[in-house]
Amino acid sequence: MDQDRISLPSYRLAALDQDFILGDSMRGVRFMLEYGKAEEELRNWHVGSTIVVFGSARVRENGPGRQPFWYAQAREFGRIASERGGALIVGEDGIRHNVIATGGGPGLMEAANRGAAEAGAPNIGFNITLPHEQSPNAYSTPELTFRFHYFAMRKMHLAMRANALVVFPGGFGTLDELFEILNLRVTDKAPPVAIVLFDEAYWRSVINFDAMIENGMVSAQECELFRFADTAEQVWTQLVDCGLKASPPDGSMA
Repeated sequence: MDQDRISLPSYRLAALDQDFILGDSMRGVRFMLEYGKAEEELRNWHVGSTIVVFGSARVRENGPGRQPFWYAQAREFGRIASERGGALIVGEDGIRHNVIATGGGPGLMEAANRGAAEAGAPNIGFNITLPHEQSPNAYSTPELTFRFHYFAMRKMHLAMRANALVVFPGGFGTLDELFEILNLRVTDKAPPVAIVLFDEAYWRSVINFDAMIENGMVSAQECELFRFADTAEQVWTQLVDCGLKASPPDGSMA
């Protein structure tokens, strides 16, 4: 056997050649792998639909200002949605519905995952690899705690099963995720989804929606794609009013 030849990288099996898999020409394959790995596990857990919760990773349960309130309400919403939405049961179609899904990190993502976990429901954390490593929070279901390299694929998984989107106060990352979903809706690239922004005063202070309408950047009708709420209970009421179907404990659809 010619040891010189079989020791060269060209002789390695492509699927086992890490240098090749991580090379530039395989970027598309890596993208597909990030889709397929999460997709397979979500199907194993019979996750048919989600309620996605966005919000700042910087908020702390005992932080300054309104942070403790935001954290407590995100936690409460995670519990309410899990108890009333269908995540606790596998319905007649064999699927779990309205499973809480977050970006998997600390702050308000942690709070929503925590509320779902306290309700005894499976919940999802879609983490992302960052230069300053993001660690998954302690409350997302371990088997449903994922890590992505590509923001685009992470966003796709966050959006593709979403029955509803709840956006708590946040910064650039939260704004990016919110406006991506809104743009998908405006352009009809995504089906109708209930969208609720938590803490109206915060969002109106951060984004001047009226100025956007007045200057013709968006229409008043487009701003009707989302609603506001100021408590966890109000969030749930708004979602139901927007058409979210909830599963009561007996498994029949309300």
